Amino acid sequence: MLHAALIEELKALVEPGKVLTDAASLEAYGKDWTKHFAPAPSAIVFPKSIEQVQAIVRWANQHKVALVPSGGRTGLSAAAVAAHGEVVVSFDYMNQILEINEFDRTARCQAGVVTKQLQLAAEEKGLYYPVDFASSGSSQIGGNIGTNAGGIKVIRYGMTRNWVAGMKVVTGAGDILELNRDLIKNATGYDLRQLFIGAEGTLGFVVEATMRLERAPKNLTAMVLGTPDFDAIMPVLHAFQSKLDLTAFEFFSDKALAKVLARGDVPAPFDTPCPFYALLEFEASTEEVANDALAIFEHCVEQGWVLDGVMSQSEQQLQNLWKLREYISETISHWTPYKNDISVTVSRVPAFLKDIDAIVEANYPDFEVVWFGHIGDGNLHLNILKPDNMGKDEFFAKCATVNTWVFETVAKYNGSISAEHGVGMTKRDYLGYSRSEAEIACMKAVKAVFDPNGIMNPGKIFA
Repeated sequence: MLHAALIEELKALVEPGKVLTDAASLEAYGKDWTKHFAPAPSAIVFPKSIEQVQAIVRWANQHKVALVPSGGRTGLSAAAVAAHGEVVVSFDYMNQILEINEFDRTARCQAGVVTKQLQLAAEEKGLYYPVDFASSGSSQIGGNIGTNAGGIKVIRYGMTRNWVAGMKVVTGAGDILELNRDLIKNATGYDLRQLFIGAEGTLGFVVEATMRLERAPKNLTAMVLGTPDFDAIMPVLHAFQSKLDLTAFEFFSDKALAKVLARGDVPAPFDTPCPFYALLEFEASTEEVANDALAIFEHCVEQGWVLDGVMSQSEQQLQNLWKLREYISETISHWTPYKNDISVTVSRVPAFLKDIDAIVEANYPDFEVVWFGHIGDGNLHLNILKPDNMGKDEFFAKCATVNTWVFETVAKYNGSISAEHGVGMTKRDYLGYSRSEAEIACMKAVKAVFDPNGIMNPGKIFA
C-alpha cells in the first residue's frame, strides 16, 4: 500500500476531495463485474482534466506506482480490477460531451461519458450511435474503447473500433498524443489509434475521443422465433440475411428465457415451448419490408426451422422483446456464473457449439448451463451457474479445470477466447490459444514503447 506522503502528493495533483482511501470506495472502485479477484487498491483518484491525468501518470512513473483505469466498471474480464495495491484512476468527472458536429456526424467526448448519454445526445440531433449492449446505462466511452466493446448491433454496425474517428491519449510515459485528428482518410504511416483500441489501458489512458455517428434507423422492428434445435438457427439467419439488412441477430436457450421470465418483468413471447430462440431486428422502413419479413418467417416454418414466432407491432413491444435477451446477464448474475465469451467465423458456429456442448455436458453434469450470444457475428456466451450449496472458490476451480479443453476447441476452429469481453486477468493465461508466440512478443514490445516503466494496468492481457 502507498505511504501516507505519497497519498498527499497525489492529492496535490487534483482538486480537493478527489482522492479517496476509505474502505467503501476502495471496494467499489477496485472491482468490475467479475467476482474472481478481491479488490485491494491503495487509493482512488478522480481527475477532471487531461492535464491532471498527465500529472498523475508522471507522478506514477516517478514513484513506480501502478495505475488501473476505471470507467463504468461493467467489464467481465477483470481488466479494471485493482487487486495489488494499485491506484485506480476513475474518469467519472471527465464526463462531458464537448461537441456534436452534425455535418461531420461526430461527437467529441471525454472518456467518462456514459454510452447511453452519447446515444441520447445523438438522438436529439436526429443521429444515432449504434454500439449498444445491456450495460449502456453505466459503461463509459473510454472503457468501451479500451475493450473494443461490441454488443447487440455488431452484425450491422461493427465493433467500437469502427466508430472511433480520433482520440487523445496519455501514454504510460506521460505524453499526450492526438491520434488521427478525426479524419476519414489519413495515409500517414502507422495508425496508432488502433493500438489503443482494445488495449485495456495497458498502453495509456484514453482521455478524449471523437466518435462517429450514423443516421437514425427508421421503424426498428424485432422478431423472436422459436426453433426446434440449435442447428435450425443458422438456416434461419441465412434466410433473413439474404433478403433483409439485419441490425441484430441474437440467440438464447430455453434456460436463459426461463430465468428472465421468472423475474416477472416481461411476458413470454408466445406459448410454444422451444429449446432455442432467435431474436432478429431490422428496419421496417416500408410495408413491403415488413411483408418480406413475414414471408421469410412463413418459409422458415414450412421448412421446419421455426416452431413459432412473433413480430413487434409497437415501440413497447419492441422493447419487451429485447428485454428477453438483454435481461439475461443481469438475471443470471444471482448464480455467480462462470463466463466464457468465445467466437468463431459464423459458418463454423453449429459444429463449434456441438463440440463445446459435449465438453460441458461431460464435465459439468450437475451444473446448469445457459447459452446466449450474438450469433449473427459468431459470438457465443457460455455461462455455467454456481449451485447454491457450493462455495465460489470451489466452483471457479472446477470450471477452470475444463477451460483447457474449451480453449483447445476454440483454437481448433481458429476462434477467439475472448470475442468482446477482453483479456484482463481472467483470460490472460489462455492468450496463447488465440495469439501466437510471435504475436504476443510483438504486443509486449509495443507495451514497452508506450509504457516503459510498466505502470499502466500491469498484469492485464499478459503477466
